[in-house]
Amino acid sequence: MLVRSFQLSEKFNVKEWLREQVRVSEVQHLSEFIEDILLTEFSQPIVIFVDEIDSVLSLNFPTDDFFAFIRYCYNQRADNPNYKRLTFVLLGVATPSDLIQNKKRTPFNIGQAIALKGFQEDEIKPLANGLQDKVDNPQAVLKEILYWSGGQPFLTQKLCNIIRESKEFTSVKELVRSRIIDNWESQDEPEHLRTIRDRILRKEQLAGKILGLYQQILQNGEVTSDDSREHIELRLSGLVIEKYDKLKVYNKIYQSVFNQSWIDKVLVKN
Repeated sequence: MLVRSFQLSEKFNVKEWLREQVRVSEVQHLSEFIEDILLTEFSQPIVIFVDEIDSVLSLNFPTDDFFAFIRYCYNQRADNPNYKRLTFVLLGVATPSDLIQNKKRTPFNIGQAIALKGFQEDEIKPLANGLQDKVDNPQAVLKEILYWSGGQPFLTQKLCNIIRESKEFTSVKELVRSRIIDNWESQDEPEHLRTIRDRILRKEQLAGKILGLYQQILQNGEVTSDDSREHIELRLSGLVIEKYDKLKVYNKIYQSVFNQSWIDKVLVKN
């Protein structure tokens, strides 16, 4: 993948190189490729993106070595200036403590977390162009979409697409109910709501505390945020958002799907 991305196919025979490195581990392959090939061939800054980092964490083999390698690259900056040109961007839902899970090893204590925010009204104005031939007042419809999605990027774009594909537009509220909220588990495609559900319930020992915290938010409208594990996991699920040190349900769609009835059913099953 890196060979293709950096257009090295004509200069570098990856299959032959791997055969020569047959006794080397996969992480060592990556280390030598970056130091001997990438940092040699390119003199400009290099950025390597690793997408869906939370999916990497669910693999059925240890991934600690990979994240330890990224930490190694960062530490190498002190001895080898070439490594100052190398940056890794990890995209996904995880905390630094998730990335190296072996407590006997140095934790993944480098880098900077960037929290992404939802769309604001002025940021989605270009989406109105796609609604021009479907609704009478695109800007008003976009405002209604934001009311339901809270600016959550995936849901905002999904609602726009639903309107584009609908044969007869009635209202955003009606489409939200019929196409997203009603029977949500069966029509959640591409998967989104089920991902949130699974994230909340994936750690059995913590799920009860997370659900209890979320129930408090539903009942009271908000709770004061802290750095406890259940607060962190609930934020990472995407179900709630932190504003002014308070946790609130991200949007009306989540609040309608993950309601008190849903909590009760989950608690009965567990």
